[in-house]
Amino acid sequence: MTGTPHHQMRFALTGARVFDGETIRKDVAVLVEGAHIAGIIAEATRDDGISRRRLDGGLLAPGFVDIQVNGGGGTLFNADPTPDGIARMAAAHRRFGTTGLLPTVITDRPEVLEQAIAAIRTARAAGVPGVLGIHIEGPFLDAPRRGAHDARYLRDITDADIAMLESADCGALVLTLAPNRVAPAIIARLARSGVLVSLGHSAATGEEARTALAAGARAFTHLFNAMSPLENRKPGMVGVALADRESYCGIIADGHHVDDIALKVAVAAKPRDRIMLVTDAMSSAAGGPDSFDLQGRRVTRVDGRLALADGTLAGSDLTMDAAVRHCVNRLDIGLEDALRMASLNPATFLGCGRDLGRIAPGYLASLVHLGDDLKVRRTWIDGA
Repeated sequence: MTGTPHHQMRFALTGARVFDGETIRKDVAVLVEGAHIAGIIAEATRDDGISRRRLDGGLLAPGFVDIQVNGGGGTLFNADPTPDGIARMAAAHRRFGTTGLLPTVITDRPEVLEQAIAAIRTARAAGVPGVLGIHIEGPFLDAPRRGAHDARYLRDITDADIAMLESADCGALVLTLAPNRVAPAIIARLARSGVLVSLGHSAATGEEARTALAAGARAFTHLFNAMSPLENRKPGMVGVALADRESYCGIIADGHHVDDIALKVAVAAKPRDRIMLVTDAMSSAAGGPDSFDLQGRRVTRVDGRLALADGTLAGSDLTMDAAVRHCVNRLDIGLEDALRMASLNPATFLGCGRDLGRIAPGYLASLVHLGDDLKVRRTWIDGA
């Protein structure tokens, strides 16, 4: 994955508890060889051929995978759709435990989407650490539920768009679309070509959402936000998302986007392995400024909440470690489940579940070391 050869590097990480993707284990060490995990060994193992790197307590876990990152550290992907911009975003979020991410380009001019796809392709070829693909959120969305997406750029999907998506060749590709704006036959075609279709920003009926799932859609984008709600005789997108056992749901667990009670309902209703923590982070997150420009509109951070002048939420100030803490401290979710929601579940959704999300032989050594306060101390991407 990265450009540097690590094949000589062989070391054991000791001194921390280890979450292997299933359970938390004590008195073990993680053996890293090159870019991969060679195994989990008893901490007491004596082998002079292994250099030991002692961690001072805490927990070693699979690195976090964030499938929805608009920006971070002062960089916004839409405003800077370049390999350098991608590298800055990835580095900013890495400090908060994210070792794999999908930079996310939101509704914009067609040339911005093209630049974003090309930049991801270049960044991956150059070995920019942690770039797993791209998330294209829009512009094939439903105006009444557009949120902070600019209405000027919303449009219907064209044959040229489909061709661009099918030939993107930039790792995992998630496309958020409105199921009442894109025909099921097109959803099916995109799904067959490997695009991970996620439903969002839509006032679609429950029936329209179910039809899109049957056609091949796989997920829902930031559950509850910018979608038709659950009502008794109109289950809407939220109802279908909660009732469906196979699809994945992204949730923004920041205390601003969704009330904690609604999040508890989702966690109670949905299979635990189908919930993914996402940040929907903007350039303010991960060390960025208090205000920034979004396509000519001002976004300001107040008390951790990002909004346009009219109060519309505009992405988040969240990082993945803070989302994990919110789940554990506010939603009473067990640490193991919260960590899976931040790593294994999104990795599996992206088709990376045999490389990422577990600490096991043959998996990539993409790891996060958390203190007992669940704050990030250190990360590794592909063993580095």
